[in-house]
Amino acid sequence: MLQEIIELQNNAVQKLVDLTRNANNKKYTFRAPTGSGKTYMMADYMNRLLQVNSNVVFLVSSLSKSDLAGQNYEKFCEYHEYNGFLNLEPYLINSEISGEERLFIPSNYNVYLLPRDLYKKDSRLMAGPMMNFLYDLKWEKRKRIVWIKDECHIATKNLDAIEDIYFDLTINFSATPNLKRGQYPDVEITDEEAEACKLIKSVSYGDENDSVEDALEKFEDIKVEYRNLLNVNPCLIIQISNKEKAEEEWTNHILPALNNHPDLKWMLIVNDPKDCDTNDVFKAKKIPVSKWKSYAKGNLSDIDIIVFKLVISEGWDIPRACMLYQARNSRSKQLDEQVVGRVRRNPRLLDYETLSDEGKKLATTAWVWGVVNQNIRKAYAVKLYDESKDITNEIRIKTILIKNLAKNESFDITEFLNSKQTKITHKSIFELNQKLQKADYSVKEIINDYASDYTKWFHAVEFIDDIIKESNQYQCDYSKSMEIASIESFCPESYYYDNDKYVRINNWIWKRKDGNYKFSFDSDAERDWAELLKDISSNGFKKIKGNKKKDTHNEYEFNLWGEKTSLETESKEIYLWGKNYVPDSLIKFEYYLDSVRSSYPDFIMKDNKNRIHIFEVKSVNQSANVNIDKDEYNRKIIELKKSYKQASLITGHYFYLPIQKGNDWQIVRFVNGVESILSSSQFENSILED
Repeated sequence: MLQEIIELQNNAVQKLVDLTRNANNKKYTFRAPTGSGKTYMMADYMNRLLQVNSNVVFLVSSLSKSDLAGQNYEKFCEYHEYNGFLNLEPYLINSEISGEERLFIPSNYNVYLLPRDLYKKDSRLMAGPMMNFLYDLKWEKRKRIVWIKDECHIATKNLDAIEDIYFDLTINFSATPNLKRGQYPDVEITDEEAEACKLIKSVSYGDENDSVEDALEKFEDIKVEYRNLLNVNPCLIIQISNKEKAEEEWTNHILPALNNHPDLKWMLIVNDPKDCDTNDVFKAKKIPVSKWKSYAKGNLSDIDIIVFKLVISEGWDIPRACMLYQARNSRSKQLDEQVVGRVRRNPRLLDYETLSDEGKKLATTAWVWGVVNQNIRKAYAVKLYDESKDITNEIRIKTILIKNLAKNESFDITEFLNSKQTKITHKSIFELNQKLQKADYSVKEIINDYASDYTKWFHAVEFIDDIIKESNQYQCDYSKSMEIASIESFCPESYYYDNDKYVRINNWIWKRKDGNYKFSFDSDAERDWAELLKDISSNGFKKIKGNKKKDTHNEYEFNLWGEKTSLETESKEIYLWGKNYVPDSLIKFEYYLDSVRSSYPDFIMKDNKNRIHIFEVKSVNQSANVNIDKDEYNRKIIELKKSYKQASLITGHYFYLPIQKGNDWQIVRFVNGVESILSSSQFENSILED
């Protein structure tokens, strides 16, 4: 798994831990997109809290209609065994007892999974046993009870009624929290962050006029590539209405289209197993719907198309699904996002870095029809202005990475450990293993390489805090840990999300696929900086108009855009510049802030002297940072300065941190390791100078 994914998840969990450790409120919301490892992060959070406070008990209510509680229970057991979450002691609450038995919940566990159907108003559990159980934990055993609401967007009236009485803290988890109920994210992994580190797929939305036949043809196109490049059988999910239109959609549209592709195997899954159908040999109509789902789920399943009449329930994961065609109109933003989430999981997440470039692109792309992109913003596709002019060779950027301690040739683990004073008292092997599992992967690599036997393993892990400290110090010293990673350029195609921060631009490297010159940006500061770069580029044209330079050898030349320019009458300077669109971008620079992180600069520009200028735009305006931790934001700026200073020295590029305050700019510039501060006018003059 990519280290960026590990760090993204770790940082999100740590933020939640920090919030709830110093809890001023009794309710917090954690939002992460479907496919980003929400259940894993939930388990990690519980394990961390239990490590510092064994008196905590978690009640995890699974609010889905599916068997999500059972799935979570199995995952928690797996995480306990294989991921080192040794503090978790999960128990699945159930009511499968005979009529004469008394429903009883043991109180010697610390994580309880509560299925949705068990806390309905008239359920046997809520009639008394649950109240007795909670009373015993709260008042007899004096436990601190934390309620985790998995899929919190679904109503939980019966548990809500007892929340203030029994629960010390409530944590909402969902990909689609219900803002109308006040579930505003306190900690969030955004879709853009998850896409950038390849945790989930980017979505390519089909044309609204495309039919199911268009979706099937696209599926045929990528099916062979999926198998050859990913060793995975892809899957197209078709969602039809679950009411009166369902029969018409299936009979008149979906089934005829499927019959046009006899080589594709399909399966129709509905609520009643007697009505489920398939053209595969699997025809066991007497088995439950869950068995139909299970048969179609695996990465090597032969089922190409899964047609759902029912709502695709939360918790049903099928990573091989890469396409969604929705015939139904859900009229629900939350439902649409949940359904789209089914096709956004990365099918090769654990070994993504081993794939070819073509395989990586395929593994992180999903195709969706019939669902409006409900991220409030519409996605617009962009491509390089004219690929025939080979812009990717015109702009070449040296990227940087931060080496970890395992790659430091001057570090010798044996010498390091021998220099440490022998400990008088020893921690248990369980405590040491917990510390090891929480350590950075590079620290684990050092210890695993060193520990050829149990004695060496025990010795190394006893000093793991010292190794971690040494690792942090090394990575923070950019003069030692920073090196050039690769030489990259803009990706030929990308996209951006629409919003109200527009600039009309026709003099940069991008053009929209629909031909429009209207682009939008992630923030007011980005938009204003784009305006400034646009003006500089335009001034570059105006500055030397009329500059007559007779060239007796060539009467004309052609600029990058293919425009004929007379050398006898004028010469035009071309500034190549553009937004660094994160999807599929390889232009990034690493820095260290508690862990190795990646900075994707906002803009790149090449001037007429072949100098590369790299911009990471920031703002200290209050309106720009409403939901941002100010201390964390300031720490990031400080660390970026240190990183960019060293990066400018080893790459030769010019690095900038334009920081907007009010309507003014304070521009921190790094050239060959030297820092200076410019105003906007000073910056413009430095670019336009002869």
